[in-house]
Amino acid sequence: MMHNSAQRLRKQFEQCIGIIRQASVEILSLLEVRVSEGKDPRWFLEQLDNARLSLGGWGAVAHRLKLNDAELTQFTLQLRHLQQRVPQYESGQDVSEDQLIAALRFMTALEHLRQKQPLLTYSTELALPGGTQQQRALAQLRAIELMIASLVYEAWPDSVRLSNHLKTQFGVDRVRRWLKLGERNDVLSGMLFSELALLLVDKKEFSQHYAGLFDDPAALTLFVEPRKTLQIFLDDIRQIRNTVTSQHPLTPVQLSLLDNYFPQITDAVQRAFNEGRTKTSPAALQAVGVDELHGFWEWAQKKAKATGGDIFEVRDNIERQGLRAPRSREEQEQLVSGLLWGAVGVMVLMMFGGGLWLFTSGSSAPAVAQVQPPQVEMEGPMREKPSARENLTRMGITWDESNFRSAIGRNDIRVATWFLQGGMDWKLSWTEEAMAANHEDVLDLLLRYRLQMSELKPCRRFINTLTHAMADGAPLTGQRKAYLRAFCTTPAVVKRQQYEAEQAQKRNAAAPSAFNKKWATIQSSIYEVID
Repeated sequence: MMHNSAQRLRKQFEQCIGIIRQASVEILSLLEVRVSEGKDPRWFLEQLDNARLSLGGWGAVAHRLKLNDAELTQFTLQLRHLQQRVPQYESGQDVSEDQLIAALRFMTALEHLRQKQPLLTYSTELALPGGTQQQRALAQLRAIELMIASLVYEAWPDSVRLSNHLKTQFGVDRVRRWLKLGERNDVLSGMLFSELALLLVDKKEFSQHYAGLFDDPAALTLFVEPRKTLQIFLDDIRQIRNTVTSQHPLTPVQLSLLDNYFPQITDAVQRAFNEGRTKTSPAALQAVGVDELHGFWEWAQKKAKATGGDIFEVRDNIERQGLRAPRSREEQEQLVSGLLWGAVGVMVLMMFGGGLWLFTSGSSAPAVAQVQPPQVEMEGPMREKPSARENLTRMGITWDESNFRSAIGRNDIRVATWFLQGGMDWKLSWTEEAMAANHEDVLDLLLRYRLQMSELKPCRRFINTLTHAMADGAPLTGQRKAYLRAFCTTPAVVKRQQYEAEQAQKRNAAAPSAFNKKWATIQSSIYEVID
């Protein structure tokens, strides 16, 4: 279903592309890459990679832009996704809603970058139609939040079963907190938006209760599956919502992005309502009076102040309570050793107590019968060792990707192990700094958890980084070979590398030089490893 006319989509998209081109010139200038004009997203991504090579790595790029590792990763990820959707653009081309959304998402990244780096002055203002845009956005945000809550209540109509379900999924303490923060007899109203959204997009919850409602083949197609697209959209909405609860007006980019998200998220549910498959009507939830809307956001701002804001992203699945990773062999041995030494300690104390009693009881005491040491019964299960996530919490380290990535970069085996044992996925691109510094310990550790490497199509960037490092004199070590064999042996990657090696050989044959010979040797050596 087309929610906007093709002309309006094209006009708004061309505004975005124009702003991105202008911003790219400023950003590249800050990174000492001189260009006369900005071009397409693919060109911008290539120029950023050139800046990385000239400055000595992504860490230097992040320092220039005043971004941390996680923020720079998110920035480049947004740009990479935009260039995948729109590698090149000529004025007048047809534009899809997904292409416009990808451009708007990168525009929000540009806004965030400008806030972090005051030397950047580019404008991200979009020309929007007149009217009460802010008021419309507030109604849309409220409707999405109430729609999710309504769908959850439909899936769990019995309040007792819902409460028990939430306790199982999130833990008793969090449910108590929600009941305290929320309205009377409405546990969902006490949740943060990210927690409420997680109840919808969790893999198990979504497949059991909500997949049939979000079945519009024309919506939620930006990513590989509707559930994943919905998760990412709702996390963007969480950030837009945070702007509202902090009592700041939404930017034109946020307004436009929300205006495109709203029909993608709600139209399928509205159609299900019209067909009688649900009692939840997003259109009815959006139709709200000014006073009621004001009251909703006044209460939301008070809750945000009480909770410190909704700072955690909408995750992929619920971290269910009571589930621990299986103990390693070393942990099992430590537990058995602790039990044995505990038993020895109890026996020593009993023997000491018995001797003291004999000494103080006097010589006239009757013969002492043989004393059987009482058996000590365990009244409950032995307390388990803290889980990996609990260890991180005790060290004051939050469960997020930026902390994991930093641990990899500084070769912190202990922290990285806890993240991996706790189940966090990692990306091959996170190893660039560790590879450059030859942090063998953490790189070996990551290889042992290779199944948790979740980056899609990581090899082009990994091989590109590796070839430039080798051109600068870095050796093709056994560890680098192990990473190539572990992640870059798919037929498509091998075929592409074969082509790169052949082209390098042809260039060297056509124009022999030390550089061309060296480059051909590098490309061929990588191909030999993965073939």
